[in-house]
Amino acid sequence: MASESVSFRITRTTEDLAQTVAALSQRLVKLEQRLGSLELQVDQVSSAEPPDPEQLVRLDNVASLLADCRSLLEEPAGFVNPHEDEALAA
Repeated sequence: MASESVSFRITRTTEDLAQTVAALSQRLVKLEQRLGSLELQVDQVSSAEPPDPEQLVRLDNVASLLADCRSLLEEPAGFVNPHEDEALAA
């Protein structure tokens, strides 16, 4: 009976992690699309006038957030589940 409980918790945690990764992946795609759109706008505006320093800072911040998201998605082994020890001990 106890092994069924542990198995359920592991399965549930795995499903939660899969949903989280899927949500992060979708968010990353949207951010990449937005970054592309912003870069296109900057290119169009820069041909007419000098780039706005504030917009360049925003683009740098978005690029940094994208890099952080990519690193989180590429390193699933670095994830620490706080409930893992509880599940193994049960």
